[in-house]
Amino acid sequence: MFDLLNSYVKYDPAAKSRLEVLLFYPGIKALLLHRIAHTFLKLRVPLLPRMISEIGRFLTGIEIHPGARIGQNVIIDHGMGVVIGETAVVGNSVILYQGVTLGGVSTKKEKRHPTLEEGVIVGAGAKVLGNIIIGKGARIGANSVVLKDVPPSATVVGIPGTVESLRN
Repeated sequence: MFDLLNSYVKYDPAAKSRLEVLLFYPGIKALLLHRIAHTFLKLRVPLLPRMISEIGRFLTGIEIHPGARIGQNVIIDHGMGVVIGETAVVGNSVILYQGVTLGGVSTKKEKRHPTLEEGVIVGAGAKVLGNIIIGKGARIGANSVVLKDVPPSATVVGIPGTVESLRN
């Protein structure tokens, strides 16, 4: 937990202390509650994981399905309206801004949500949909709609999202 708190303090110049982050940053609360819900889901405890998830959504405005896999040092900045679906995978050191959706496009019982590899940044209001892979270090522009795989270090913008540049 201290690593996550330290990540927020390092990332956000407005954060004055770990205590401030713990008490007042909704992304931290949502991630901590998700870790608890995810643990109970893995233990096959019925209903409790979804109940914890709903409490997290009520308290923070951030909806993370208990089945989603979330890496270390993930930052959900501002957070209101963020939705992370059941089969989504979020890698280490990913940053998600407000209004981001990691959603599905299928109703089949299969992997139907995106995978975000390490270091991905997803701008405010972006929708990343389907069983796609967003490569390491990629950036998704605000309000973009991404429906296809994105290569590592790419910047994607627009509706539908298109690769605008690749960083080395």
